[in-house]
This record gives sequence, C-alpha cells and structure tokens, in this order.
Amino acid sequence: MSDDAANSADSGTGGAEAGVPVLDAEDRKIITLARSARARNGVPEGAAVRDETGRTYVAGTVELDSLKLSALRTAVAMAVASGARSLEAAAVVSAAGEVSDQDRAAVKDLGGAGTPVLLAGPDGTLRTTVTAG
Repeated sequence: MSDDAANSADSGTGGAEAGVPVLDAEDRKIITLARSARARNGVPEGAAVRDETGRTYVAGTVELDSLKLSALRTAVAMAVASGARSLEAAAVVSAAGEVSDQDRAAVKDLGGAGTPVLLAGPDGTLRTTVTAG
C-alpha cells in the first residue's frame, strides 16, 4: 500500500473514497467553523485555528480602508491576543486554490513549521493540507 493510500485509509471514523483524506472530528470542526464565518459575514474567506489547549478562534477576511487582513491572519492574531502559546492546526475556507505564503508564515510564527493548514472549498470539502513551514 502506498503512503498516500495508507494516509487515506479508513481510520474508524467512516469510509473514505480513494485519495480523499479522512479528517478527525477536531479538524472537521475547524473547517465547519471557518465555513460558517465566511457565510455569516459574506467575506471571501473564513478561517479557524485551534490552540494547544483545544480552544478555537474563528475569523473572516478584514477589508477596511486602513486595514486588510486575510481570515487566517486575523484568526492567528485573535489567538495571540487571547494568550495562545501555540497552534495545533489551522483551516481556511476559500475559493482560492492555495494558502498564501503570508498566511502560512503567520501560522508558523505561532505554531511552528509542522503545523497543518487545511484548505477547504466554499462547500467545506477539503482540497489540500499543507504545513505552515
């Protein structure tokens, strides 16, 4: 079995189609929260991060004349402002095809290079997972 197939295999949380990763409940939760923020606020992106204690921080894109922040950078800033010391995972819901280098750098600053960043489409379907570093 290839590494990709092994990573996509059923982990006891339900079956998976070939090539579609199985997400654990906590990762599904941050994708759902990010999707909700995007829809509720009518913004291009929604994001959620989970800190080292399991707390989540949710944000949407900020587009002011004097301040422009992606949803993920806003969520990281909220985590920092609330006292988070590290991140376990991050999720972005967007029509974009990739997570920007600036967004990954913000996650890396707080969570480290190995922190997973999940990118899902507007329907909540996971497109890809990358690391912050």
